[in-house]
Amino acid sequence: MKPARQTGLFTALLLLALAALLAAIASGSTDLGFFESLSALTGNAPPAATELVLELRLPRALSAFAVGGMLAIAGVLMQVLLRNPLAEPYILGSSGGAAVFALLAILFGLSSILVDAAAFGGALFATLIVFSVAHGTGSWTPTRLLLTGIVLASGFGAATTLLLALSPDQHLRGMLFWLMGDLSFALEPGRSLLVLIIVAAISMALARHLNVLARGELQASIVGLPVRGVRYSVFVLASLATAIAVTTVGVIGFIGLVVPHLIRLVAGSDHRIVIPASALAGGTLLVLADTLARTVLAPRQLPVGALTAAVGVPLFLILISKSARYR
Repeated sequence: MKPARQTGLFTALLLLALAALLAAIASGSTDLGFFESLSALTGNAPPAATELVLELRLPRALSAFAVGGMLAIAGVLMQVLLRNPLAEPYILGSSGGAAVFALLAILFGLSSILVDAAAFGGALFATLIVFSVAHGTGSWTPTRLLLTGIVLASGFGAATTLLLALSPDQHLRGMLFWLMGDLSFALEPGRSLLVLIIVAAISMALARHLNVLARGELQASIVGLPVRGVRYSVFVLASLATAIAVTTVGVIGFIGLVVPHLIRLVAGSDHRIVIPASALAGGTLLVLADTLARTVLAPRQLPVGALTAAVGVPLFLILISKSARYR
């Protein structure tokens, strides 16, 4: 990708991200104007507007951006790890594994730190199963990968249903919204933003290795790439990003699948560009989806995971149909 086009891409993505964040803090059951929103950010607006923006809308928007960025990077990493463009946390069961283990921790009344640890273990466990079974005794195949992911996701879905059936009635609605993606309580974005920065930084450090690994393990070994170490690093990074995303906002699908596809269509397959661009685009997409979830039927809120699926499914079908025409 030419430097001028690369600069234009990142400039456009940054402007879109800023516009999405501004729309998020200005929109809701009580709409604020553009200038009033900016004044609230600097503390010069009326106290009610300042409190609304700084304590509710801005933290929620930043959490949405961080989670969307993490899911997009996790999708990029899994697609390299399994050498399949259909790989992503939701489809391959990593999100489901994190959700089941987190719900178990919640059901047993464990602390938030242990809930996060359980989610990380669940994501790691689910990815390990897909990684092992899909590989088998030979190389990965799309059919084996998809079958493994579908069966695993179905199994975790059944486990989730069982956990919901065993949960107290007073927690059931909240758990259902959490499972469908809910940012109502995601008002502490610091941890998510920190994990996003760490995952993005390490992924960028591995970007050249990812470019080689995406061409196949044999070619990577020939050029001297430490395939096993890189593979395990990618494995842990993707699981960490998925686990933090799930514990922060619940299960949200299709961001890790659709966003990397869109970025590769525009920017090519160089992961030095794909990773940061996917993080920006994924964060922007989830901020916009959450803003719609808060405003379409305000003051009622829709589960944001349902909106990402409503956008992601037709968009992905369009991408697949277009790619099939050019084969």
